[in-house]
Amino acid sequence: MNYEHKVQREVADWEQKLFKPPGWMEKASKTVGSRINHLIPPKVQNVITTTIRSIVRTALFGAEYTPRRPVQSTMDLEAADQEAKDLFALYHKIAVAEGAGTGAGGIILGMVDFPALIAIKMKFLFELAHVYGYDTKHFSERVFILKVFQMTFSGPDNRAMLLDSIKNWHIEKEQWLSDTEYSRTMDWETFQIEYRDAIDFRKMLQMLPGIGAIAGAWANYTILEELRESAMNAYRLRRLHDDFEV
Repeated sequence: MNYEHKVQREVADWEQKLFKPPGWMEKASKTVGSRINHLIPPKVQNVITTTIRSIVRTALFGAEYTPRRPVQSTMDLEAADQEAKDLFALYHKIAVAEGAGTGAGGIILGMVDFPALIAIKMKFLFELAHVYGYDTKHFSERVFILKVFQMTFSGPDNRAMLLDSIKNWHIEKEQWLSDTEYSRTMDWETFQIEYRDAIDFRKMLQMLPGIGAIAGAWANYTILEELRESAMNAYRLRRLHDDFEV
């Protein structure tokens, strides 16, 4: 079995995993998230939504996350996968250290962790794009990154739609050659609620006295691992298609 066939099997297994019935962690996160949404005042909800919108808009339209790492356009898939794993190991350490540090600080630093973790994930995704040979200077590549991010932390219905978009990106990317109305037409409220539902249970544990540092490190460890799995397989799907076309 050559490497591409091995990857095809791994990607197929990942797709099946995406649509398995939710486990206890996912159910708990959803339940806790729903309760929190009812308790959080509208003003605070607006601040959270604004924070997420600001970070994502920076990723879409700014240069802050553009990597210094060159675009690896000549690297084969096996080498790209290995470099992606090495990159993830670095960002995993950063996320775990950040979660442990803010977790030790209780609720106040726990709130600081929210935007910091999104920024870490965005930086990882931008660098990962270059590893697989896709240049983030192009707006369509930034939209792809956002779709990968959304798919990782969305509910089953939205996840299916986003996966379909990713699998057909060679067609869909043509509509995202410029920024047009993308940011203005996006449903930011749904985006931030689904993201928070996916991580709330783990991040709440981070704010508990006595276990905050351990819980924060564990939360960021598992959250970034979920993103790695989705992102690597999304780019593998694209490379399998694009390499075959060549």
